Amino acid sequence: MKIKKGDNVLIISGKDKGRTGKVSRAFPKEGGILVEGINLKKKHVRPKKEGGKGQVVDIPAAIEVSNVKIICPKCGKAVRVGYKIDPSAGFGAAQGKRSGQAKKRICRKCKQEV
Repeated sequence: MKIKKGDNVLIISGKDKGRTGKVSRAFPKEGGILVEGINLKKKHVRPKKEGGKGQVVDIPAAIEVSNVKIICPKCGKAVRVGYKIDPSAGFGAAQGKRSGQAKKRICRKCKQEV
């Protein structure tokens, strides 16, 4: 998944189209993310004590990753993310990667690291 926790994203489809926010959580297996203040659902909560009042709480729901674009910190535009293999900084063969290489995320427009 190309989007990670802490990234600033632009919503490109759905009811919150055009809004931006920060990714608070990512679910790689499901292909979804949680964005702060976006895609809020109402949940009715029972009272905790007898005789207390219940309430309606706004809870963020997951958004499909294909419905967002990352905002490049360098150029400030909503972009697709690409990968570049960096031979200088590597993990080594112990982690199952090619020895001496690491994948870096790059902006497709300005070619800078995201």
